[in-house]
Amino acid sequence: MVRRISLVAFAGCCVALAAWASQAGGPAKGKTFLKGNLHTHSLWSDGDDFPEMIADWYKSHGYDFLALTEHNVIATGTKWVDAASNKTREVAVEKVAKRFGPDWLEKRVEKNRPQVRLKTLEEVKAKVEEPGKFILVQGEEITHKFGKLPVHMNAINLASVIRPADGASVSETITVNVRQVNEQKAKTGREIIAFLNHPNYNWGVSADDMTQAEELKYFEVYNGHPGTNQNGDKERPGCERLWDMVISRRFKANRPAPLLGMATDDSHNYHVRSMKSPTPGRGWVMVRAESLEPAALARAMRDGDFYASTGVSLAGLAYAGKVLSLEVRPEPGITYTTTFHATMKDAGPDGIGVVVSTVEGAKAAYEFKGTELYVRAKVTSSKPHPNPSYAGEVECAWTQPQRP
Repeated sequence: MVRRISLVAFAGCCVALAAWASQAGGPAKGKTFLKGNLHTHSLWSDGDDFPEMIADWYKSHGYDFLALTEHNVIATGTKWVDAASNKTREVAVEKVAKRFGPDWLEKRVEKNRPQVRLKTLEEVKAKVEEPGKFILVQGEEITHKFGKLPVHMNAINLASVIRPADGASVSETITVNVRQVNEQKAKTGREIIAFLNHPNYNWGVSADDMTQAEELKYFEVYNGHPGTNQNGDKERPGCERLWDMVISRRFKANRPAPLLGMATDDSHNYHVRSMKSPTPGRGWVMVRAESLEPAALARAMRDGDFYASTGVSLAGLAYAGKVLSLEVRPEPGITYTTTFHATMKDAGPDGIGVVVSTVEGAKAAYEFKGTELYVRAKVTSSKPHPNPSYAGEVECAWTQPQRP
């Protein structure tokens, strides 16, 4: 049953969000929310623009960090691409030469075809990074399948490429590839995270699969690619519903850690602006870290100290004294509604992820009663998304699930 409650005292100080702990944690001094996209494709795989142009776009649009996540490859070594294979490629070459100068491109002719060399990640870093202002994080989309069902996962802050490994089921395919990431993490000492991409893409991954993949800690609750069935259909749940199903099942099985939600672009196309194309600027994470460095970002995400957004910005977010509270950084003329979603300990299938409280305005809080398996918050604004991936999309934000 939905209850509208008066706002309890807002915890104004920034308390570090411990997404799977029952107690509050104190933040390190100087922690701040940093904006980043963790799912991006360039000409190194199936994107249609140069990595330096893509990084420059995100940098100029207020992002603090970006992960280039190509399919089963990291941007190292030498790769040449045709410079005039189609009109889009010609436009891309013209744009990068204009932006960085004609001498920036290395050219050749191979079998009567003009080609350009793609810059490596390190070359792009040297060109666009600004310490403390904007960085690139090395990543990969580990692209695999079980039978005909796609199983794609992103790994962030990798040291080297990871080749997809086979599993005997969808859930095992997820698990063995998460383990590969964790093995590299243990071997190198790097902070690396892995998350499941777009579970509804070709209906590849179900709630059962995610529940059974016990080592999976993160997934995309929002993916900006219009072909990923973000909102489900008449027979199958959308990604937000999948989230509540998996969290509830894990907690009912007395597993200590829930599934944490990411928002990403999954951008591929950079020369059009269409709801039907996977373009940049749709979804991102806001990570509360002590510094703008890959390891610090990965540590904060490891600890659940981040939220997912498609436009709503939070000025404060805290879990303290059994109260989950947040404050929106409001825009003039825009209204905000926060819904708190929970599953009670004795809930049946119809009680999964139900709205237990609704608060209007820029500040909202929920006081735990002790009967919840978890509570998470979603903020929905009245502002239409400026670059929607589906009709009627408005800007939102999602906090991570908290246990009482």
